[in-house]
Order: sequence, then C-alpha cells, then structure tokens
Amino acid sequence: MSGQSASSHAASAQRTIRMESDAVAALEARIGADFERACECLLAIEGRVIVTGMGKSGHIARKIAATLASTGTPAFFVHPGEASHGDMGMITASDAVIALSNSGAVPEVITLLPILKRLAVPLISMTGNDQSTLAEASDVHLNTGVETEACPLDLAPTSSTTTALVMGDALAIALLEARGFTADDFAFSHPGGTLGKKLLLKVADIMRSGDAVPRVSESTALADALLEISNKGLGMTTVTHADGRLAGIFTDGDLRRTLDARIDINSTTIEQLMTVGAKTAYSDMLAAEALRIMEENEISSLVVLDDDQITGVIHLVDLLHAGLA
Repeated sequence: MSGQSASSHAASAQRTIRMESDAVAALEARIGADFERACECLLAIEGRVIVTGMGKSGHIARKIAATLASTGTPAFFVHPGEASHGDMGMITASDAVIALSNSGAVPEVITLLPILKRLAVPLISMTGNDQSTLAEASDVHLNTGVETEACPLDLAPTSSTTTALVMGDALAIALLEARGFTADDFAFSHPGGTLGKKLLLKVADIMRSGDAVPRVSESTALADALLEISNKGLGMTTVTHADGRLAGIFTDGDLRRTLDARIDINSTTIEQLMTVGAKTAYSDMLAAEALRIMEENEISSLVVLDDDQITGVIHLVDLLHAGLA
C-alpha cells in the first residue's frame, strides 16, 4: 500500500500537466522557416507521407499518420524495425518520410537513412537535438525537444512525446488549410459512425415520401384527417391547397387543443384548425440540420419542400433510427 496521500497524487498530476503545458507552449516560438519548408515539402509530393518512429515515438508516429490521413494528406505508419526486413518496399520515390526520435540517434531509424537517401525521398525529422545524426541527415528538421521530461526521473518519454504529437497536429492542420480541405472532404474520410452521418446524411436519405406522406386538402373534415393521421403513423398530416402547395399542418398537439373546444369532428374542416407557417426542410438539407430545427422548436416533424411542393416529411423517429438523435 503506497504511503502517498491523495493530495500528493493531485500535486503530482498538476505538476505533470504544468510541465507538459509549458513544453507545448515553448513550441510556438520554433514555428518558422523550417516549419514552412516542411509544409511546402509535403504539399509538393505526389505520393504518400510515411511516418516512422521507434518505441514511444512510434506510438506518436502512428497517431500523426492517422491524423494526416483523415485530414487530406495520404499517410501511413511504417515500423522502422520491420522496414529493414522488407517493409521498405512500402516506400516509393514519390513519397516523403517523417521520422520521429527524441534523441535523433535511435539505431532502427538511423539504419534507414542510407536507403532513404538512395530513394531520394524528402526526409523531415522531429527530434530534440539539432546536432543529432537524424537531424543533420534530414532535409528539414523540426525541433520538438524539451528541457526535462515530466517524469521525475527524467527518463520516461512524457513531455517530449507530447510536443512531438502537437507538432504533428500543427503540420496536419496547416496542410489541411493549405489544401482547402472541407467538412465534406472530412466526411468522406469518416463515413462510419455518428460523425460521418452528421456530415453526409441528407434529409432525402431518410424522409418519408410518396404515399407515406400524410396529406389532406383544406376542405377535409376533421374526422377524415384523423384517419389519415392514424393510417400514416406520424402524429401529423400536411394540409394542402387545391394546387398541392402546403397550406399548413395538423398535429397531435392541435388535436388536443381541438378536443378541449368540443367541436363536431364531422362538420369541422381541417382548414379551421390547422397550424399555418409550419417549420420546413428541403431534401438536400443535412439531416443533422433538420434535427437542430426540431430541437430548437420542440417539434417532432418537418415538412420537406422543394420548389414549393411537398416532397416528403421527416420525423424525429427517422433521425433516431439513423443514429443522429
């Protein structure tokens, strides 16, 4: 059982966060000509960005490769140890390499340098030592060094891996902006899960259309309108003018207010009871935007209009089934 108190646990955590925050803040002053050259180099290649690193640097390299790939820069990770045993074939002359090593002297990465020189691929390094073998062999060197690790023994890679990760993110975002990468582009890289659905799914993909749309004319008796609502199962019906344009809607909420008034459901027309100025969507609208309109107005359905014609109805249930709500 450790003799360390709860307060000392918190103090240790706070010290770690503070040291890593300071290390990241120090990076900003290093962003200059070398960073610009790295971006220009990566934008100019026709192939992919190969990111490599050993040990903890390797874990950071994998994340940087994943971030680049998801933000418009084709990239993947190659393990430096495996590269010496066949995986060098994954690197082509049209690629660029980003190599991570805090010391700049890790043998598995240094071993690759002659082969990378033969391929004549641009080499960008991230190290904590400007005079290291890796830094001096690189076309561009980005210094991610720290004064001390957050580890009290100054041994476990902590602050140094954090700064390397942040430098990788800075590269990825700079390239994203330079390429004019859009939310739609991002969606195509993330088609699965809620994120992809929010960015890709349109109202037209999930709305009710055709005969599934509840629809009555203005002269329809309330009793018949209630049958239409019941048959279509959306808790509402659209009400149309003679030319098919939307006149209004009638919902379960309107029905409750109507029943309080004790009217004759057979002689009263829906025109007398409907709500005009209904909230609407259009078929090419993002489904996520339709959900936002429903939430802001505390309603459960939207009529879909295209060129003033009713083309569908989207209900909260449809959004739930699509995984958006």
